[in-house]
Amino acid sequence: MTRDALLTCPLDCPDACRLKVTFAPDEAGRERLVKVTGDPQHPYTRGFACAKTVHYPARQNNPQRPLTPLKRINSKSDPVPQWQAVSWDEALDEIAGRLRGIIATRGAQAILPYHYAGTMGLMEGEHVHTLWRALGAAEIEETICASAGSAAWALGYGPRMVPDPLDIPQARLIVLWGINSLSTNTHLTPQITAARKNGARVVCVDPYRNRTAAFADTHYQLKPGTDAALALGIMRGLFVNGWTDDAYIAGMTEGVEDLRAEAMTWTPERTAAVTGLSEAEVLELTHLIGETRPTYIRVGYGMTRHEFGGAGLRAVSLLPALTGDWRYQGGGAALSSGGAFGLNKRRLGGAHLLREGVRTINMNCLADALDPAGPPEQSFAATVIYNCNPATVAPDSDRVRAGLRRDDLLVVVLEQAMTETAALADWVLPAATFVEHEDVFTSYGHHWIGYNRAELPPLGEARPNTWVMQQLGRRLGVTAPELYWTVDDLLAELLDSPHPHLAGITPQRLKAEGTLRLNLPERWLPYAEGAPTDTGRVRFTPVPLQQEPQARLTPDYPIRLLTPPAHHFLNSTYGLLDRLNRAEGTEPHVMVHPADAAAYALADGEYARLSSEQGEVTRRVRVTDAAQPGVAVIEGIWWGTEAPDGKSINTLTAQTLTDLGGGSTFHNTRIRIEPLGVASQQAESAD
Repeated sequence: MTRDALLTCPLDCPDACRLKVTFAPDEAGRERLVKVTGDPQHPYTRGFACAKTVHYPARQNNPQRPLTPLKRINSKSDPVPQWQAVSWDEALDEIAGRLRGIIATRGAQAILPYHYAGTMGLMEGEHVHTLWRALGAAEIEETICASAGSAAWALGYGPRMVPDPLDIPQARLIVLWGINSLSTNTHLTPQITAARKNGARVVCVDPYRNRTAAFADTHYQLKPGTDAALALGIMRGLFVNGWTDDAYIAGMTEGVEDLRAEAMTWTPERTAAVTGLSEAEVLELTHLIGETRPTYIRVGYGMTRHEFGGAGLRAVSLLPALTGDWRYQGGGAALSSGGAFGLNKRRLGGAHLLREGVRTINMNCLADALDPAGPPEQSFAATVIYNCNPATVAPDSDRVRAGLRRDDLLVVVLEQAMTETAALADWVLPAATFVEHEDVFTSYGHHWIGYNRAELPPLGEARPNTWVMQQLGRRLGVTAPELYWTVDDLLAELLDSPHPHLAGITPQRLKAEGTLRLNLPERWLPYAEGAPTDTGRVRFTPVPLQQEPQARLTPDYPIRLLTPPAHHFLNSTYGLLDRLNRAEGTEPHVMVHPADAAAYALADGEYARLSSEQGEVTRRVRVTDAAQPGVAVIEGIWWGTEAPDGKSINTLTAQTLTDLGGGSTFHNTRIRIEPLGVASQQAESAD
């Protein structure tokens, strides 16, 4: 007999889908996860799951999933790890002993926890950090994805809020700017389709032709990193043609004259020259945004992956404050809904235990932090990695791997899969999946809060992250009560908030119903009356500027590399599944424009060497006009084990940080491409 349950998807995606998961007994009578689809009753999920998460059962039941604590018994420099299965007590006793010795001799700040959004659960993804803050360990800044966009939004609007996604069908113009929403925000698509049926026009602003660009009515293919220029050029047209909402600007904003002065310098000619669009395209998009109410602009974090990406997103996000679209249902801009939840997060993750002056590392700079050649007094003695796969996803990944291989560095990895990071660990501790533990979820794309029960006992000896941290905490003498909270304790804390959006949402009700919508006003217009900034107004200053990156293209490195998300991947979560790798083409490939293929003697289907200042990789070439001249595109993120040379694409990327928020600059990478050919690649592989 099968059994169904409703759970919130734990993965890093704005949709935060409410899933219908199906269990069935195996031959031994033990229940197994066999199917995942969407909750048909959920107003936003609407009964379907994305092309990735429908395959979660194959990940859950993967034969390579670690199901017992594993201790490495050979050197980390050995390319093939050898493991010994041990008991939890043996693993935890030995790890705690090593950590205790480090604390005694070098202090807790010689321990580096490294984590990100492998689960979005407030318990297993955030509160789990409590151990490290109680110990006084080093602090990791979670900056690899959203920090530049968050900082940019906060400058103008304060907390991040979005229009009600169920109001999008009322929009008459939808602008998908820097986001491949059909692949990374799938459940927005039915809302966009409904708007289109109501007469809306859909446009996409993106440097390459992806699924969303093909879906849109018009694709504006601007040069990478020129979003601020295009937004400022549009602003000039709004001012010149009287398409601004002067009443909204006067009553709800500040700094418009400074913004106007900068925008007026961005003539259509200048905007076209910088962005690579034609003057006609610049004028057309300006006209659309200027005269269409409501206009809904979905901005994506992709445009922030440049040195001045914060300014780019900030410029685009301010457009609705000029047109007054915040006053219309279905209008405005959307980055993240996270600021609307109003939870009491004072003690979440041990935030109140964070010590002043603690050593802090930007997670994009892990290669430097673990550098074997770094000063011994600044080196870390241990790193504990969970909810993340830095050997694949961190910039300058060859150096990251070299750091993880250090014999003097204790590497502990909590994982559900034998990732490339886990393969470099001294210890691999088997982690539970979202069907195997309780948790609480918000969303950054909608306004529902979710609770998950533990529907299955963990496979093998897998355990939740929090259980592992609590066991280590007991062995290390940590007495902070928050470390030992249950999900019930956490829920009581989070919902102990006077915020009006939480009115009527109690732990008991949430656990009983599983998912609840925030108590928003019937007409939810988040910035119609200004913004929750210090002055209560939307801030146009400091004015966003278009600037050239330091990593300019040169004759040695004449091509800009983009590494946007692939349709069938979600970061590196599904990289172990052959069926999804096959859906993406079996191995990673680089898209190049026919003009570049001709200029650099690249043949479709053959191999090429891609080189940057950081390193080099081998990839198969796909010649296509989906890319633009001077821009190469590699959709990902593939595990390096699936590449012909065994290397992650982040071998090429640098640790350069964004102008705002200290974010990643994966799209800042400049490269050259040289042909290898099939025969040459085979010879290199043999060597």
